Amino acid sequence: MKRDYFHQLLEQRSEGRLVGIPSYCTANPIVIQAVLQQAKRFDEPVLIEATSNQVNQFGGYTGMQPADYRDFVYGIADSMGFERSKIILAGDHLGPQPFQKQPAAEAMENSKKMVELYVKAGYTKIHLDTSMRVADDSREERLSDYTIARRGAELMKVCEQAYQELLKTQPDAPHPVFIIGSEVPIPGGAQVQEEMEVTKPEDFLGTLKAYREVFTEAGLMDLWQYVIAVVVQPGVEFGDADVHMYDPEAAASLCAALKDCPENIMFEGHSTDYQSPEALKGMVRDGVGILKVGPALTFAAREALFALCHIEDEMIEDEAARSHYIDVVEQVMMENPSNWAKYYHGTELEKALKRAYSYSDRSRYYMGDERIQAAQEKLFQNLRRVDIPMGLLHQYMPFQYIEVRDGRLSMDPHALVMDAVRVVCEDYNYATR
Repeated sequence: MKRDYFHQLLEQRSEGRLVGIPSYCTANPIVIQAVLQQAKRFDEPVLIEATSNQVNQFGGYTGMQPADYRDFVYGIADSMGFERSKIILAGDHLGPQPFQKQPAAEAMENSKKMVELYVKAGYTKIHLDTSMRVADDSREERLSDYTIARRGAELMKVCEQAYQELLKTQPDAPHPVFIIGSEVPIPGGAQVQEEMEVTKPEDFLGTLKAYREVFTEAGLMDLWQYVIAVVVQPGVEFGDADVHMYDPEAAASLCAALKDCPENIMFEGHSTDYQSPEALKGMVRDGVGILKVGPALTFAAREALFALCHIEDEMIEDEAARSHYIDVVEQVMMENPSNWAKYYHGTELEKALKRAYSYSDRSRYYMGDERIQAAQEKLFQNLRRVDIPMGLLHQYMPFQYIEVRDGRLSMDPHALVMDAVRVVCEDYNYATR
């Protein structure tokens, strides 16, 4: 087997090297630009991921199918002179996640079509997640490991068929690798409890056992070599205002089970957003070779845009000429509450604060709205017409102030937002390299 990047990563980890890779899960253009810009410094691939809710055959909340998202990312890369060959495209939670209201037969048919489109579009890291109940599953008990594994095996077959089809037109296409398991809450974070339940070692091993047995029964063991990671909950999570930090002692038994496991695999950690650099590095050390991050990236971009809006208020005297970016975001979210109303609770003030500042950053679902995009562009144009005093920049964007002061960053508002995202990426570079 030709050694793809992930198998090389596994080999390096088996040799004792504490390396990993961030998985940047986003459909925000500025975030993708920032991710690619910072990745230019490294002679390694960058992993960019779409979820089944974002991107599927029905468009998801971005309106994009897998090939559309691929072309969207590649278009940004081309405009920046970033090599397409250094981009690994990934699909996250591919399975019945978007189809849970359908009965199993229908949900699985839709899931099969979705994974087929992802593989044919050239995505090479596929998270097969069949852990969620669909309409005709029992509400009284969790799905068994074997039901989950059997559904996962069905999707694996479709992925392999799609890959064989892809080879007819792209004979050099690398074989996709697969992530199994799901120990994560609702997309975008959960309400953090004081006690975070780490995946039990027996549950991790039970997942592997069930998949191995089902693969054997289905004659799929020749594909087992492409299963490179299992999603676990190592004890990290974030909610509206809280972050549950990684505790190595709490995860010790889970990490010991991985070290004793005969399989050459690693963990994939979800919801690693807002962890400290040292916590992220500790997770990589303890077995989490893939660190998935999403809301923290868009949170940083949103925070920077809000800061620029405050700078605009100081610099643009004519109120009618201002972008009113913050107000436009709030207006759009209030007109269409479907992406936040189920998740943000409390008084009207508390909900307003969450819409603007929650770590879950459900404002990211609205960033593609034409009104928000127009306000963003007006904000950028206004600030390009003025000379922002360094003291004012320091007031609202102290990290970017340092970069501008030292000549590493221009005062262009677009560049300032990208740099705010870079600051987040640097924590992951520190942890994984």
